[in-house]
Amino acid sequence: MSAAPEAAAHSDELLLTLFIMFAAAKLLAEVFERLRQPSVVGEILAGVLIGPSVLGWVEPGLLTQTLSELGVIFLLFSVGLETKPSSIAQVGRTAGVVAVLGVAVPFVAGWGYMSATGHSDIESLFLGAAMVATSVGITARVLSGMGLLHLISSRVILGAAVIDDILGLLVLAVVASMAGGSINYTEIGLTAALSIGFVVLVAAVGSRVMTRLTPTLVSMRIGHSLLAGAIVLCFGLAAVAAEIGIAAIIGAFLAGMALAEATEGSHDVHQQVRGITEFFTPFFLVAIGMQLKLDVLASPETLLGAVIVTLLAVVTKFFGCGLGAIHLGWHRAAQIGVGMAPRGEVGIVVAQIGLGLGVISDHVFAIVLFMAVATTMIAPPLLVPLFRADRAADAEP
Repeated sequence: MSAAPEAAAHSDELLLTLFIMFAAAKLLAEVFERLRQPSVVGEILAGVLIGPSVLGWVEPGLLTQTLSELGVIFLLFSVGLETKPSSIAQVGRTAGVVAVLGVAVPFVAGWGYMSATGHSDIESLFLGAAMVATSVGITARVLSGMGLLHLISSRVILGAAVIDDILGLLVLAVVASMAGGSINYTEIGLTAALSIGFVVLVAAVGSRVMTRLTPTLVSMRIGHSLLAGAIVLCFGLAAVAAEIGIAAIIGAFLAGMALAEATEGSHDVHQQVRGITEFFTPFFLVAIGMQLKLDVLASPETLLGAVIVTLLAVVTKFFGCGLGAIHLGWHRAAQIGVGMAPRGEVGIVVAQIGLGLGVISDHVFAIVLFMAVATTMIAPPLLVPLFRADRAADAEP
């Protein structure tokens, strides 16, 4: 096939994929909204429906992965724009305790369950590592849609998720090193130093730097110059975060925080970013649903293991993270515990690494895959009633 027809065929495939994913997401989102359920669940189910498990209209691949990555990057960037660094600093100690307990409790539970059921040490450790990380994008989507990102529990969730990601990265690095036969303490220490240094530096000085640079961006002659500068910063910090080894979404979130005070009152930029986010985010949610392969759960043993691990994943995050925030009251603690429960794409990535290293079986991979998608779908319906009173209080004049 010559270059021109091949390029045209690729373009047609891209347009068809965009159409199917976006249309399916919004259609099921509308259905779930009418059923008074979170729209994110409908968008994830849309991925299950159009993915290889049911209709097979769209196959997961590089294109869907790229769209998904853009979706979650813009989602966390948008959330960061609504979050001032000072508001996160105020809950820093609580967020730290929540993150540490939210990593330790699920890891021990996952490792313990797999060891008790006869799996190898390395498989047990990988499943524990997959249960550690939190996919904050799902919770952020729900809370942002409800207009509740300013609440103390929301700020604790966001702060804890950043710390959680760094801790999860270190746990994964140790487990992956053990799978290779040895632990490279120097490499792990360097990764930890770079990750913590990057987060602290951007959180500490990013806002001041961007406040000084914003007038220069506004005075530029190109159209929508402030939006262009914001997107450059978002992609730049996301790329740096990914290069260090932590999730790119942490960089995107920090970029949004750095601009939060500088763009306060600039409704045009916030509306423009919100528009971009509303376009890309459905691809992130649909891509999560597409990862679920129902046929691998045909085995009763695998299905039972998947259900048990999913329950453990939800319960351990709920109690681990909730315990870290219990001084805020049981209701806030419950909000935080549920908000930290989704594993989403992070758990899937850990499982893929283990499978790629040849240290976990297809059976364990299927269990982690089910757990990652199931926890992502379970959390939003639980979050809505937990935050309903806060939403009603905000609506009062």
